[in-house]
Amino acid sequence: MSARPWLPTLALTCAAACAAHALEPAAGQASAAAASPATPTRIVVAFANQPSSGPAPAGSTGRRYTGSGYRVSQGAEQLSRSVASEYALREVASWPIRELALHCVVYEITSGRPAAEVLAALARDPRVALAQPLHEFHTLSGPPAAPLYNDPLVDLQTNLPALGIPEAHRRAQGAGVRIALIDTAVDSRHPDLAGRIVRSHSFTETARGAVRGQRHGTAMAGIMAAVANNGVGIVGIAPRAQVEVFEACWQLAPDSDAAACNTFTLAKALAAALESGAPLVNLSVAGPADPLLAALIETGLRRGVIFVGATDASGGFPTAIPGVIGAAGSESDVPPGALAAPARHVMTLRPDAQYDFESGTSVAAAEITGVIALLLSATPARLTTDAILSLLRPATTAAAAPARDPAVVNAAAALARLDLERQRTCTPSHTAAIDGRCAALAGHRLDVL
Repeated sequence: MSARPWLPTLALTCAAACAAHALEPAAGQASAAAASPATPTRIVVAFANQPSSGPAPAGSTGRRYTGSGYRVSQGAEQLSRSVASEYALREVASWPIRELALHCVVYEITSGRPAAEVLAALARDPRVALAQPLHEFHTLSGPPAAPLYNDPLVDLQTNLPALGIPEAHRRAQGAGVRIALIDTAVDSRHPDLAGRIVRSHSFTETARGAVRGQRHGTAMAGIMAAVANNGVGIVGIAPRAQVEVFEACWQLAPDSDAAACNTFTLAKALAAALESGAPLVNLSVAGPADPLLAALIETGLRRGVIFVGATDASGGFPTAIPGVIGAAGSESDVPPGALAAPARHVMTLRPDAQYDFESGTSVAAAEITGVIALLLSATPARLTTDAILSLLRPATTAAAAPARDPAVVNAAAALARLDLERQRTCTPSHTAAIDGRCAALAGHRLDVL
């Protein structure tokens, strides 16, 4: 066989074209063929193919017409038969390749001779344009990644990837953090809150335990701390945090999230939350500026308590109080200084083991509270409100996002910033006091899945 510099290029094309025609084993035969040592070896052999006649008339059928007008020449077919007879080969499939002017044939070696020996002999045969093994190729996709959650409604929680929660959950889930939720009552019997509600206190005159009056509080508790990987429902932002409920609001109508509180009930709930020692307080409520409530929050801020509130167009309680972290929906205008989180159609809990979508700034506040719980669980150091804001606010760039497209808080990025800050602080040149704190940090095991 004369030297043909284009032969290596032909190998894949010829094998692929032949493999596309009648090479797939019948159902149930593939595994048997692979397991049987007597299965004949298949090879690919190509012959020069220059048909001397034009396309067959329209409507003609048969082996010599490919549908594109390119046929197998009589010479190529005769060569393929004579080679098959001489080398004890059985034709499995064949196909003429117009672009390469070749007739490509897949044979099985029926003599039992080693394939390398047969291919070497064919390579020296002047009738053969190409002879090679019938190679097998595989896609490079790996095995499917194991799902992080087994909760069936997690795919409906589009807020989780938007907030970087799945990545963050590989490192922290809020274990050891207690959140004070000042809201309506919560359905603590909901299966997705099992073990998450540590205590409930009521400061209203409504009947405690009435499921129909627990919509808003249950929704907020679910966003913050619904149990992960329990095989039901959804995943909370901080699924291993604990929630202490301070009921200060009452539902205004059945099957409605609208609820109301007043100075008296909120003051009692805030005072009790401060006495409880909870480091993080969620206030998914809003209203006018209130001196008594402001004094209670300012007292808590001096003690290092972190408050998260829902922003309101009126700019009053609680986010108007300096030091309270304001949360707003990323889908609308975000007030200066507030943190943005998804606030439309967020999947959460309903009383009586139900689930539904929730919208509103209350949702954003609950999400931000949950993200802060992740940060608190990731370090034994006491994080201040200013430190938390610096971790959660994205770095300022020259190409800042426009006001109507605010950057949503990213929990995974905030945890990365926290680790970076710890690395910067813990260097051999620091004082013994700082080195002692760094030793504690080094031994701290992150709350991971």
